[in-house]
Amino acid sequence: MPSHQSPFRQTSLDGQETPALPDPISEARLQEVVHCLKQVIEPILKNNIASLGMVRNLRVVDDYIYLRLYIGSHQHNLQAEVYAALSSLSWCKKTYIQLCTIPGVKTTLAISSGKGGVGKSTTAVNLAAALRLQGAKVGLLDADVYGPNIPQMMGLGLADVKVIDTPNGQKFLALEAHGIKVMSVGLLAEPDHPLAWRGPVLHKIVTQFIHEVEWGELDYLLIDLPPGTGDAQITIVQESPICGVLLVTTPQQVAVSDVRRSIHMFRNVGVPVLGVIENMSYLICGHCGEPTPIFGSGGGQMLSDELQAPLLGQVPIEPQICISGDTGQPMTIADPASTVSQVFVQVATGLDETFGSSTIEIKQVTLIS
Repeated sequence: MPSHQSPFRQTSLDGQETPALPDPISEARLQEVVHCLKQVIEPILKNNIASLGMVRNLRVVDDYIYLRLYIGSHQHNLQAEVYAALSSLSWCKKTYIQLCTIPGVKTTLAISSGKGGVGKSTTAVNLAAALRLQGAKVGLLDADVYGPNIPQMMGLGLADVKVIDTPNGQKFLALEAHGIKVMSVGLLAEPDHPLAWRGPVLHKIVTQFIHEVEWGELDYLLIDLPPGTGDAQITIVQESPICGVLLVTTPQQVAVSDVRRSIHMFRNVGVPVLGVIENMSYLICGHCGEPTPIFGSGGGQMLSDELQAPLLGQVPIEPQICISGDTGQPMTIADPASTVSQVFVQVATGLDETFGSSTIEIKQVTLIS
């Protein structure tokens, strides 16, 4: 590599990151690079890799281009396409591309919410189970450092995490439950003790769980993000090849307002919002069978309209889903004929039609006429 300053991070003498000084020539060249990158189209989502947030940490230093390319295990051909697209720049002596991927993982999706208590982890667990029922190889990463509940919801309890030797060094071995590979930050903590991690330690733990887990071959890795938009969330979004996010909300306006804040974080990184799942949408009366929207209505549809992203599903309130979570038996597996399970299966079908084939259509799912 040339002796000029590195690419992927610009630092001062004391080791702190500093913004680069504006340079008209570099700025003009940067715009040329972005224009070229927008000619490279990701075939599944049918959008360019720059708009999809797959290109990050882009730098133009003198006559050299540096960038990180965040891809799935099946997208390595995009590297050659990027080289080809940038070869037309006469001033560029060389392009350096740092590939960022999770070995063996094709599609990484994030499950996010603006606030806690809206059923984000329940959604992640049941969606993972629904994808598994479609025949997909699925992993579930519980990255909620403030409330890691997925081990209990998947029936893993206090299972020990093993460390194994791989050709790429030592890695955590993902556990398995209900045919789903699982890893959680909660498996590293003492029972009933808070995960009181701050700053650099939090960043290191989260980064390890993204890059140092042996998942094997996966069609989907679902990442259950912490609620909100703090350090942990930003680190996960920036460090992983997330190709899309599913937003979980409840119908009331308070939840919708919090989700809007999360949307700005994803837009800043360029990660597309694939759709909205409205949880606790309604209660089905046990006597007459009529739906009652006890938390109000319209929040999920409002977000869907604002984002121009589909309302993927409206999940009813169902007491059994709480029992399933407490006993480690995801409802989608324990009672596949239930209304709740049908919603998650149809959401999973829509996702698999998108990422398992060449179509981009993700269907709206609702069982209310």
